[in-house]
Amino acid sequence: MSLFNRPQPIAPQTGQESVWDYPRPPHLEPTSKHIQIIFNQVTIADTCHAKRVLETSHPPVYYIPPQDIQMEYLTPEPQSSFCEWKGVAGYYTVTVGNRIAKNVAWYYPDPTLSFLSIKDHVAFYAGSMDVCYVDGEIVQPQPGGFYGGWITPDIVGPFKGEQGSFGW
Repeated sequence: MSLFNRPQPIAPQTGQESVWDYPRPPHLEPTSKHIQIIFNQVTIADTCHAKRVLETSHPPVYYIPPQDIQMEYLTPEPQSSFCEWKGVAGYYTVTVGNRIAKNVAWYYPDPTLSFLSIKDHVAFYAGSMDVCYVDGEIVQPQPGGFYGGWITPDIVGPFKGEQGSFGW
C-alpha cells in the first residue's frame, strides 16, 4: 500500500463500530460504559462516567473524571504535548507500591472550547497498565507507542499506528 492510499476498512458486524466511520476533527461524547484500570493489583480507576474521543482511524480514547480515579497514585510530570484539537496536555506518572510507570496518563488542564468537558479528566495508555476493561472486555492498546486508543471486540479497524499506517 502506498503512503497516501486509504486502507480498506473492515466492515463492522452488528454491535460493532468502524473507526473509519468516526469523524475528523474528532468528536467527544459521554459514555456509560464501565471503565476499569488495574495497575500492580490495585484498581486505580473505576467509572461509568467517562467521556470518549472518537477520531477517524483511531480506536476510542477514554477520559475518566478525577473523582473516579485514585489520584494519590498519580504524580504530575513536567512533560507536555500539544494536540491541535484539544490543546496542551499534561502527564502523570503512576506509582503503586514499588511499581512505577512514567508518563502513562495525560489530561488537559485548559482544553479548547470544543473539549472543555474533559478538563482535568485523565486518559491512560492501556499498554502501560496491567489490564484495562471496557464493560468487562479486556482492552488491547492501539498499535504504536504514541497513540492512546483502546481496542475492544466492538471496534474494528484497521487502526492508525499499525505497520504501514504512516500517512493515513
